[in-house]
Amino acid sequence: MSSRQWFAIAAIGRDRPGIVADLSECVYDCGLNLEDASMTMLGNEFATLMLVSGTGDSVRSTLTDGCRRLEWERNLTVFVRPLDSEPVSTATTADSTHRLVAEGVDKAGIVAGVSRSLATHHVAIVDLRGRITPVPQSGTPLYTLTLRMRVAKETSATDLEAALAEIASTLDVEITLTEDAG
Repeated sequence: MSSRQWFAIAAIGRDRPGIVADLSECVYDCGLNLEDASMTMLGNEFATLMLVSGTGDSVRSTLTDGCRRLEWERNLTVFVRPLDSEPVSTATTADSTHRLVAEGVDKAGIVAGVSRSLATHHVAIVDLRGRITPVPQSGTPLYTLTLRMRVAKETSATDLEAALAEIASTLDVEITLTEDAG
């Protein structure tokens, strides 16, 4: 009997009813188990990342063929990446989860600046959402970046807060950081 194999799947396509059913049925029909997934709308596009696993000598080719069929029949772009081993969480019980919100007039560089500052302090971003909305009455585009992040116990809270204050000033945005209950 062959051992369990793991795959990451990324898919994107024009949003429509049934797209989640198409993707999840493909995984099921290929004899794999959907282990984890994140799905979202980006404009008019639907995007997903899925972690799947299965056993069998032909599981990789079956999944690849099934995803190709989805691309042709359902007009999706699908990428399958085999993993070397079973995924494990890199979080430790000593890590803490925080929520960061950065808000300001829309301009290039907000996500790049904030994420580089976090990376410099060894903070792992686990979820990121960005949205542009017009300010009522003026219509000025306001960019809101919301992310969840994992902060290692070794990370100095004082240093992180100082770095975020500096990048907020540089980018002319307001940044709030709160501990996330989960």
